[in-house]
Amino acid sequence: MVWDLVSLTKPRLSALVLCTLAGGMWLAPGSVPASSWMSTLLGTALLVGAANALNCWMERDRDRLMPRTRSRPLASGRLAPDVGLVFGVLLASVAISILALGSNHLTLALGILALVSYVGAYTPLKTRTAWALLLGTVPGALPPLMGWTEVTGRLDAGGLLLFGLLVAWQIPHFLAIAMFRRNEYRAAGMQVFPLVHGEVVTRVWMVASAFVLLVLSLALVPVGLGGKLYASVAAIVGVLFLLVVVHGALLDGGRAWAWKVFRFSLVHLAALFAALLLSGGPHPAVETPDAVRVASAARGN
Repeated sequence: MVWDLVSLTKPRLSALVLCTLAGGMWLAPGSVPASSWMSTLLGTALLVGAANALNCWMERDRDRLMPRTRSRPLASGRLAPDVGLVFGVLLASVAISILALGSNHLTLALGILALVSYVGAYTPLKTRTAWALLLGTVPGALPPLMGWTEVTGRLDAGGLLLFGLLVAWQIPHFLAIAMFRRNEYRAAGMQVFPLVHGEVVTRVWMVASAFVLLVLSLALVPVGLGGKLYASVAAIVGVLFLLVVVHGALLDGGRAWAWKVFRFSLVHLAALFAALLLSGGPHPAVETPDAVRVASAARGN
């Protein structure tokens, strides 16, 4: 039962989200106490887990209709629906409490926005409109912005560019999944782009978003978040990714191409963040107790 509860949080997806959160904190200029690092990481981890658990609870009936998801604890009946609901609500309550006590108000607000937009808007809209995809990119792109605001306490160009980068990355990533698994989504009643708007329109969106992704990834350089190493990596992987998307879009690549785009998108994101972290951009030092006391005295606390 314990592992079933853990699996409701979708640990691999949650780990990817935490990596982008930590990346945002690392890249943001400034310093934060170690307690802020830990509170933001732990609170966001629990918040993401809560969102995933509540998503599993809301979609348990549809999950039974797809081979990829029918073995999930709630869909398979290993856990009772009430257990999944209580678990998700409990995780959300603890997560919000941790963020409220250990993070700033802006980061807390962004975290609540991520939870509400994912559970309250994106999840129920998936069976009503294919445009839910665009709404779904918001909670997925907020974690690096949360990491940024935890350090800086404000919304500015660097954090917003990281947010935009994740929005642009998710569109071809999830459209590729929709292309590859469109028959499963049809059986589950999901309104995804290939089924609603057709494959030609879907390919156009994938090409356009891959191009925007390339532009936004390079836009991090002028604001000082990436040096020469990052600029080179972003240009190379961005152009390669765009070529893969364009090639399949023009030649009707089908499911094999969609799967290639999906896998390449994961490599692309990992390469971008690795290059950012290694490129010598700003990162927050963890404040020592003496530094915290000095900063507090300077603020009149």
